[in-house]
Amino acid sequence: MTNIEAQAFNANNEQSLRKLARAIIMSQGHFALILVCCKFSPQPLSVLNQLQEVSTLPIQGVMLPPSVDTLFTAIRTAVDEPPPPAVVVFGLDSVVAVDQVLSATNLVREEFRKQFPFPLVLWIDDTILQKMIRLAPDFKSWAANPLRLECCHHRAFQPIYKMACVHGK
Repeated sequence: MTNIEAQAFNANNEQSLRKLARAIIMSQGHFALILVCCKFSPQPLSVLNQLQEVSTLPIQGVMLPPSVDTLFTAIRTAVDEPPPPAVVVFGLDSVVAVDQVLSATNLVREEFRKQFPFPLVLWIDDTILQKMIRLAPDFKSWAANPLRLECCHHRAFQPIYKMACVHGK
């Protein structure tokens, strides 16, 4: 990746992160589903740090384990009390039973609105987006078009991937 490509990459992502921060800020105090679509697995700690720089809100990150059974329970268990201003969920693409998780999410979609008084950002790839359209159409319909980020896979831009649950506080 040349220096010019790297600058364009950073500028495009900064604009998308600003849009994401604006969506989070405008959704404070109530449930909102925000989808962020990226081709490559993100670096959660890096993403949360960058997002907090542009939003100034303490955003909580949740890394889903591959063995998760339901999205709702996994998030409810991981979310701090009192609830944070926003939650960003990573790792849906690594869930073993993702089809079942998405189907179950669609069935309990009203619980998200009842229990989560904050914007919920799901960090997904195109494969998960297509599965969500097919398996959780009612839940997915609560989100606007996904925000797209160019997640660079070049070594110079990849800090060590943190697999633990990340809290951006």
